[in-house]
Amino acid sequence: MRPTGFRNFLLLASSLLFAGLSAVPQSFLPSLRSGPGAACRLSRAESERRCRAPGQPPGGALCHGRGRCDCGVCICHVSEPGVYFGPLCECHEWVCETYDGSTCAGTCHCGRCKCDNSDGNGLVYGKFCECDDRECIDDETEEICGGHGKCYCGNCYCQAGWHGDKCEFQCAITPWESKRRCTSPDGRVCSNRGICVCGECSCHDVDPTGDWGDIHGDTCECDERDCRAVYDRYSDDFCSGHGQCNCGRCDCKVGWYGKKCEHPRSCPLTAEESVSKCRGSSALPCSGRGKCECGRCTCYPPGDNRVHGKTCECDNRRCEDLDGVVCGGHGTCSCGRCLCERGWFGKLCQHPRKCNMTEEQSKGLCESADGTLCSGKGSCHCGKCICSAEEWYISGEFCDCDDRDCDKHDGLICTGNGICNCGNCECWDGWNGNACEIWLGTEYP
Repeated sequence: MRPTGFRNFLLLASSLLFAGLSAVPQSFLPSLRSGPGAACRLSRAESERRCRAPGQPPGGALCHGRGRCDCGVCICHVSEPGVYFGPLCECHEWVCETYDGSTCAGTCHCGRCKCDNSDGNGLVYGKFCECDDRECIDDETEEICGGHGKCYCGNCYCQAGWHGDKCEFQCAITPWESKRRCTSPDGRVCSNRGICVCGECSCHDVDPTGDWGDIHGDTCECDERDCRAVYDRYSDDFCSGHGQCNCGRCDCKVGWYGKKCEHPRSCPLTAEESVSKCRGSSALPCSGRGKCECGRCTCYPPGDNRVHGKTCECDNRRCEDLDGVVCGGHGTCSCGRCLCERGWFGKLCQHPRKCNMTEEQSKGLCESADGTLCSGKGSCHCGKCICSAEEWYISGEFCDCDDRDCDKHDGLICTGNGICNCGNCECWDGWNGNACEIWLGTEYP
């Protein structure tokens, strides 16, 4: 019986011999022909199988299309030494595809990029070795993305509540509040067109001029590309040249209709006659609350009967306070004006005529922070300020707001589509923008 050590030696020697034979190119293996010029001992199918790359079906290219198959051995087409090499002519010194103007950010070997990961951390990778996650390492903490995010191809994707190139800054607001501020009216974060960073949307498309890009808005809700018949960011051909693009929706000129104002509308009136009929006693066609078509107004929002009249002159939304209560619950609304019940008065019927407090108690509730009664711009009644009617723009709990500070569009404060609340427009449902000039509801009829 042979010793165990001798048996192990035989096993080791045989395995080394097998590995050595596997590494020898087919051209160095024993000849598959019985003699010079003799017939091949392999069938044609077997010969071609050996010359075909693994996984290729029958009929596929032999020798990678760079050589001929001779009895199961590839004879590569060579015009100069070393151009093609490998047992199946699979390697070529130029086969590495180009990336970003250069061939492989690592070392090109037989058509593949070998990335430089000498330290063994594997941070350089990609088909062209184009990804270098070392760019994500924070200089101070020496952690990937500061420990507050994940790195993909050299870019940090931060966890909720963190931002910065390497997730080094923490937001001052909670992730929930950040998401709430970035949520568009349709319920999507930044309208799926941007990234939310600490409650502010960074839209994917930013015009290099610094002006609005094709995608803009507080929550990236506006996409001007929807107004173009054929998209070309350097073209101003919005709405087929027959309308104005308003947050991705076309407002067509008189005589045109369609999603992109592409269809002409026949009308016996001239454009001037049509606008004149729609204007009525207002300075704007349809009182700025509707669309004028062939002398007739279509009030919007569509289906909202609070806006009505031949020229959309009646807007009963003006009878509502910020909570949506009509005439304070103490009156009825008639064409945008409150008719108060007996015992109540005010623009929104918010003041009772009888008061159950002393004058001193009342005045104490009307004093602003600096001790001035109603900021010197109104009178006090039953603990509430009644702002001067002569100065229509004065408003606020202590008459300390100037409605002229609210943004205008088409000459109207808040475009007539919202309430000015101490210098800021509170838009009605379906409207958005600093001046409530952007319609986000259903399409106009």
